[in-house]
Formats: sequence, structure tokens, C-alpha cells
Amino acid sequence: QVQLVESGEGLVQAGGSRVLSCAVSGSIFSINEMDWYRQPPGKQRDLVATINRGGATDYADSVNGRFTISRDNAKRTVYLRMNSLKPEDTAVYYCRIAYYQTHFQMGPDELWGRGIQVTVSS
Repeated sequence: QVQLVESGEGLVQAGGSRVLSCAVSGSIFSINEMDWYRQPPGKQRDLVATINRGGATDYADSVNGRFTISRDNAKRTVYLRMNSLKPEDTAVYYCRIAYYQTHFQMGPDELWGRGIQVTVSS
């Protein structure tokens, strides 16, 4: 069974940094895009950053220049380095991947992590 194991949750002061990681466990053929989403209290879940298999990245305007997404394909892990954190970055952060379980699969499957809490204190 394929699962995503997220880590890095916790409390951090405003202006501080935090690194989230998300590792894929289980047997898969390949991973396309790897994303980080977040859901602040009482709000919808939105895309924060995405990275494709070639390493191209894209970011939400609210985090551009402060957050960096990266991936280690050998370790099947995606990271989100968050710098200059603000109280409004407080949210549950979710990892998401689009992946192929077999080489003959027509389209990718989607998998979400359970979500981890990041709280930024002012």
C-alpha cells in the first residue's frame, strides 16, 4: 500500500524557519508532480507549491520568495523549506503526489498525506 509520511510539524516564532518533508512508502513505478497544500483554520485548502519530475517549480503568490519546494527522487521525498514565517502561514499542511503505480497505467493516481500542523506565533 502506498502511503505518504509527512514530518516537520510544530510551533515556530514569526520570522523563523521550518522544513517539512514528505516521503513516499510502498511500491510505485514513478512520481510525477509533488505538491504542498495548506488549509488555515476555517478556510479552504489551497496549493502552496508544486514541483514536477524535471524539477520545475511554481508557488502561490503569498509564499513566493519565502518558501522553497524541492525533491529527492532517489529518496522519493519532497521538501518544503519555509523561511520568514508569518502568523498567517499557520495551517495544516498537506503533501500530495500524482504517481503511476505501474508502467502501463494510462493516467496518474493521486495520493494525499494526513496533514501536519504548523503554527506560527507572533
